Amino acid sequence: MSVAAWVMFILFFAWSFMGMPIGHAMIASGIVYLFMTNQDIGLVASQSLNGLYGSFVLLAVPLFILAAEIMNAGKMTDRLFGFANVLVGRMKGGLAQVNIVASVIFSGMSGSALADAAGPGKLEVDMMVKAGYKPGFSAALSTTSAIIGPIIPPSIPMVIYGVVSNTSIGFLFIGGVVPGLLLALAQSLIVFVMARYKDFPVEAKPTLKEATRTTLDALPALFLPFIMLGGIYSGAVTPTEAAAVAALFALLLAFFWYRTLTIRDFYEVLVSSARSTSIVAITIAGALVMNWIVASEQIPEAIGQWMNSLDMSPALFMFMVTILFLVTGAFLDTMLMLLIMVPMLMPTVIALGIDPVHFGVTSVVNMMIGLVTPPMGELVFLIAGVSGIKVADITKELWPFLIVLIALLFVLVYVPQITLWLPMRMGYEPAGSFNL
Repeated sequence: MSVAAWVMFILFFAWSFMGMPIGHAMIASGIVYLFMTNQDIGLVASQSLNGLYGSFVLLAVPLFILAAEIMNAGKMTDRLFGFANVLVGRMKGGLAQVNIVASVIFSGMSGSALADAAGPGKLEVDMMVKAGYKPGFSAALSTTSAIIGPIIPPSIPMVIYGVVSNTSIGFLFIGGVVPGLLLALAQSLIVFVMARYKDFPVEAKPTLKEATRTTLDALPALFLPFIMLGGIYSGAVTPTEAAAVAALFALLLAFFWYRTLTIRDFYEVLVSSARSTSIVAITIAGALVMNWIVASEQIPEAIGQWMNSLDMSPALFMFMVTILFLVTGAFLDTMLMLLIMVPMLMPTVIALGIDPVHFGVTSVVNMMIGLVTPPMGELVFLIAGVSGIKVADITKELWPFLIVLIALLFVLVYVPQITLWLPMRMGYEPAGSFNL
């Protein structure tokens, strides 16, 4: 790399650790590089903006954000939580199991771990603490269950991965179903075991009338994932159009069916969605500038040549990338990793014959685990903020979940059939070597 490129990366990391937003740090350090190399800032800016705002696929991101905001403001998450309670609430430790099932259901609608944590997460923590669970455990479980959101489709990180890697978003979505359900099952088993020796409370069994009323109340909201995913896999709509359908359906339910959303609430939803979208858009814009610089410096080619010189097998490469993402995920933003690190690794992924859908799904799972990994786990701080529970108390209860989730991650990495089985049933043909 040139001296200017080294200066850019040093400034980017320095500004990021000083607290500057990731997107602003990328843009500012990119401008420094362009000044040092006497390049036309206007030309690079126009090319980057054309890449950002000319992408039809990226339009799915603000639409999924809007759908999640509407569901939270319209109290649909409360109804989904009640339905999950009907399903598994009567088990020992049932409210903890409800937490996980509610995240699975909500994951089929929002596509965002942060939306899951900010919406159902606070409700789940409050109800568990009131029922007698330790505050730290309640928050830790809500934190880890929220990572299911971007793995079971729809998924905002998979949309971003699909754009930067030129991979089918539809097959990425379907590839996330089985891993997402396995993550939920793993957490459910941890709760099942802990319930036996920690004597977790048991919820009162609902009467048939209460169960029927709760189920019927939640039923319209439960149709949303089926409408969305059915439209995508039948070919009726693209993922972006499905995101628009999700937002419209959620809006109609909140306004006219449940009548829980007012015009004033909807205004607040639009403002909140615009704020969240602008953060994502600035991050993507900054990443496009840095990607342009990375490409001009021929860094991906240099990384590819270096890895080829090591004569790595696909299995060794996947091991190194998995460790890399686990470590960096505890410190770096998920969007940054998707937009900067993935494009640099994709040439080697293709050259080694690793399937891009398998690589994408396992990478997203890895990055979601990073959201709950100390010391900088973003979801931990979010749950701590909305619940008022200390970060140290949450972190202390996280470790059993983290150990099992990381073990499951390595199973997904080295058994690609788990991820690719369902896409292959839908007509997908794995690229390159099927086995690592």
